[in-house]
Amino acid sequence: MTISSYQTLIKAPGPNAPIVFAFHGTGGDEHQFAELARQILPDAGVISPRGDVSEFGALRFFRRTSEDSYDMEDLTLRTEKMARFIAAHKAANPGRPIYGLGYSNGATILASVLFKNAGLFDRAALLHPLIPWIPPNSEQLKDRPILITAGQRDPICPLPLSERLADYFAAQKARVEACYHSGGHEIRPEELEALHAFLT
Repeated sequence: MTISSYQTLIKAPGPNAPIVFAFHGTGGDEHQFAELARQILPDAGVISPRGDVSEFGALRFFRRTSEDSYDMEDLTLRTEKMARFIAAHKAANPGRPIYGLGYSNGATILASVLFKNAGLFDRAALLHPLIPWIPPNSEQLKDRPILITAGQRDPICPLPLSERLADYFAAQKARVEACYHSGGHEIRPEELEALHAFLT
């Protein structure tokens, strides 16, 4: 079934509460951001899938050929699979706001879904995404709240690519916010503060 396409941590939402899809980074799993989502939105439901690609034992959501080079055919197929998974869970929870939260590889698969299926989410937070390609235009992104966070010295997700992504969302007329800190690929307190404000 599409709704069970991934090994998934699921927490049921409280009355009238949103559902947060949480996507882990390379080497993480479905537990990496589930607790953070609960801390920010205690009543929210959480749906956190485990990446089904293994890179030398580290879990990911799609294949890559090097640190900054993706297998684009595989990314396309796995983006479509993820979109069907999200759509199935959304259909099973009609009327609830749907939020997305992803870090690094998880932010990239979330962004890839947004480029083609932005209507699946009411808002999305991308922490340290790496998008080394130019996404297509999307009218669905208009007025969609998007948060991008990044480190100015991130060796994995270079700041110019994060800035280019923010410019892309702005060009699509999304309601984009950006939070950049002076560090690298780590998540810093100012990012968590921005994330808390964005999701609440």
